[in-house]
Amino acid sequence: MGCFFSRRRKPAQGEQQQAVAAGETGKDAASGEEKAPQYSWDQRAKIDPKDYTFSGLKDETVGRLPGKVAGQQFIIQDCENCSIYIFDHSATITIDDCVNCQIFLGPIKGSVFFRDCKDCKCIVACQQFRTRDCRKLEVFLCCATQPIIESSTGMKFGCFQYYYPELALQFKDAGLSIFNNTWSNIHDFTPVSGENNWGLLPENAVVQDYVPLPSSEELKAVRISTDAMRSIIPITRGRRQKSSDESCLAVFFAGDYTTANARKLIDEMTGKGFQLVQTKEVLMKAEDAHRVFKQCASEFIPLLEKGPVVALEFNGDGAVEGCQSTINDVFSGTKVFVSESKASASQDVDNFYNFADMQMGM
Repeated sequence: MGCFFSRRRKPAQGEQQQAVAAGETGKDAASGEEKAPQYSWDQRAKIDPKDYTFSGLKDETVGRLPGKVAGQQFIIQDCENCSIYIFDHSATITIDDCVNCQIFLGPIKGSVFFRDCKDCKCIVACQQFRTRDCRKLEVFLCCATQPIIESSTGMKFGCFQYYYPELALQFKDAGLSIFNNTWSNIHDFTPVSGENNWGLLPENAVVQDYVPLPSSEELKAVRISTDAMRSIIPITRGRRQKSSDESCLAVFFAGDYTTANARKLIDEMTGKGFQLVQTKEVLMKAEDAHRVFKQCASEFIPLLEKGPVVALEFNGDGAVEGCQSTINDVFSGTKVFVSESKASASQDVDNFYNFADMQMGM
């Protein structure tokens, strides 16, 4: 480690010639003029903040196509009567002082923060969701952690439901699981005694009635579907009242087709009239398996090293028997844990989701 004040050794003539040839002396070999030093960050593409900002717009339809944000942070501010679509994944998004806007936000790796907004309708997928000083926001939400509202009133929430071909990869790029969605588990940071600052959207709410498809020719190129059956996020009941006292837990272990198998079971069970209450994707350890799977744990522990498990809760009279028969008929050869009986099913559900919430710090 050299001293700051020490002199550099003067290179020998041969060494200097080699350095000149290699361009190491900082001088142009031909002209002898000093060259500016080159750093790795000088080679990066220059970011223009205007490409990642919508500000001061009124009565406009604007957006960004897939690939145009590519994980950067985005700012939306001072917009009125606008339709705004971000069809890409981003790092964080802040929305300030927007009024009467319809907003779609693709997967956000970090947080989305609404401040001083009112009368807006939104579709949002994110890791963290927060609002402050907002009024009358209606949000179809996918949020990996507990959504938080602060000093906000008239808030309404529903389950995210949307599809376009690039959306699944964008969720992956943002580090979000399609099975971790706590959209209805709202924490009101500033509750008012005797008042309720938030509620749930109608169960039959249609996304397109809140955030219409884009009207601009550029954004029409995105092949969107708002059909709930095609939604990238499974539609869950969340904290809505269950229709039955009987629930069933089904857990898929990591493999090549875990996601596809979980989606298949959802389609089969909901097609039979059962309701999907909640879903979760989480890593488990051996001690977790003993707590959740009880006497079956030893059978599943070797599978936990392969990756996270995907858990589904179904509700409805006959859910346990219906899930067991569907698993046997459709998933031969696939390792799945299913509640063994109606008597144990509720405890299975509680054991798993209590463990999962602790793992995710909720």
